[in-house]
Amino acid sequence: MENFNWADLINPEFYINLELAGHKIGIYVVLFIIFAETGLFAGFFLPGDSLLFLAGIYSVDLMKEFVYIENDFLNVSALAGLVAFAGILGNCFGYWFGAKSGNYLYSKEDSFIFKKKYLIESQAFFDRHGGRAIIFARFLPVIRTFAPIIAGIVRMDFKRFMLFNILSSLLWAYSLILSGHYLYKYLLDKHGVDLTHYIEYIIIILVVLTTTPILMKAFKRKKVA
Repeated sequence: MENFNWADLINPEFYINLELAGHKIGIYVVLFIIFAETGLFAGFFLPGDSLLFLAGIYSVDLMKEFVYIENDFLNVSALAGLVAFAGILGNCFGYWFGAKSGNYLYSKEDSFIFKKKYLIESQAFFDRHGGRAIIFARFLPVIRTFAPIIAGIVRMDFKRFMLFNILSSLLWAYSLILSGHYLYKYLLDKHGVDLTHYIEYIIIILVVLTTTPILMKAFKRKKVA
């Protein structure tokens, strides 16, 4: 931590390789970030998609900090399962917070960790897609932070919310973690390409891919206005 740079806060590799008192704690940090990004409105700036993709690449090291399973598929699947569970809990907390806070957030002043425009954009997204918004939101930065809060505010049926919550968490965690893990293995085994040497490029590509839909939507809305 002595070489800490503020830019590290948006670098997923920083969290994966974190150490405390000489012990790696990356797995616990990853799980907390997933919970925070999907359950705490203060977590919208944290890396999500790129963190999961990189977690797939570093799955062996991460699971050694928790419970390592010799079988490769079971090991990476267990990691994805833990992440999915953290995402489910995060969304549940977001729903509870939305249900309890009601319309308070709409009258809250903007601050460093809270922007009302994100809440309004998330509600518009939720109104347009209904329950499916919970699934779509998992793959969209910022929106995934506020979608469960909106679901709580509008008092979406909790059983229905949980169905979409569980489905979206499993899809998000398994698709990104397994993609990172097996793409890394394929390129290394078949072509001798080690993706860990190109982490910066991977992060940039993932950020562009996940933020482009939001930027395009914002541009279209501004153009119409």
